[in-house]
Amino acid sequence: MRNVILIVAHIAIANALLAQNIRFSYGDNIPNPTPPIREADVMWMNTVWQRIDLHEKFNQGFYFPTEPGEQNRYSLFDYLKKSLLNDPSFRAFDPGVIGDDDMFKKPMTKKQLENLFISEEIVLTERLDMPGVWDSIPVTTELSTENVLAYEIKEQWFFDKQRSVMDVRILGICPIMRIYDSQTGEFRGEKRLFWVYLPEATSEMATWSYFNPRNEYDHLTYDDIFVKRKFQSYIIKTSNVYDRYIFEYAKGKDALIEAEMEKMKLFNMEHDLWSF
Repeated sequence: MRNVILIVAHIAIANALLAQNIRFSYGDNIPNPTPPIREADVMWMNTVWQRIDLHEKFNQGFYFPTEPGEQNRYSLFDYLKKSLLNDPSFRAFDPGVIGDDDMFKKPMTKKQLENLFISEEIVLTERLDMPGVWDSIPVTTELSTENVLAYEIKEQWFFDKQRSVMDVRILGICPIMRIYDSQTGEFRGEKRLFWVYLPEATSEMATWSYFNPRNEYDHLTYDDIFVKRKFQSYIIKTSNVYDRYIFEYAKGKDALIEAEMEKMKLFNMEHDLWSF
């Protein structure tokens, strides 16, 4: 009896030690396969811009942890920043002076990215021992995940007649930073930092771990999140003749209603294709 108890105890201790040392390796992960698409098979298409708000609880996996590397995890912005600064093949595209360029035309240089992520400004500080004498002190500020409170995604919805399905492919993702007045703390507006062209970034994103709050053992990657659309978002623009966002002609509750109407148009389009 005593030997049986010792054996059971040893098994329990071994299992506990094994559980503590479980490690996941994402380095060999490959992107999720997507069906090939022929241009001749696309009979309808619409470009849609959506916003992923990190204030929503469902999207908090994009935002946390705020300190990079905690429990060997990173936020989406920290993954993007690390890859853009260290991997020459991972590119970001300039959104333009006023942030209206989302065509992935102009890749940003490493110098531009360094200046974006790490900025330096001169602050005048009065000496304590010599009132009236001011010194110029350089202050370095690093852009962190705490500054990014939303992401904008650009995607294409289309009907593939070869497979007879409505499908969607995300083209790009753009982190959005909120800007506040340094003196008063008043909200001044938002700034699009850069665009990442998703089709050429999927190999990298397949190695970025995403925390699964429901089951930590069922590990996910950011490629899984975007391909399987495990996020909450709302439409802010669809392709239109005026090339304008919803907030340009609707405000508050009216903008949310308009976004839901645009979403219903996408679903109704597929439904109408099957009407005879």
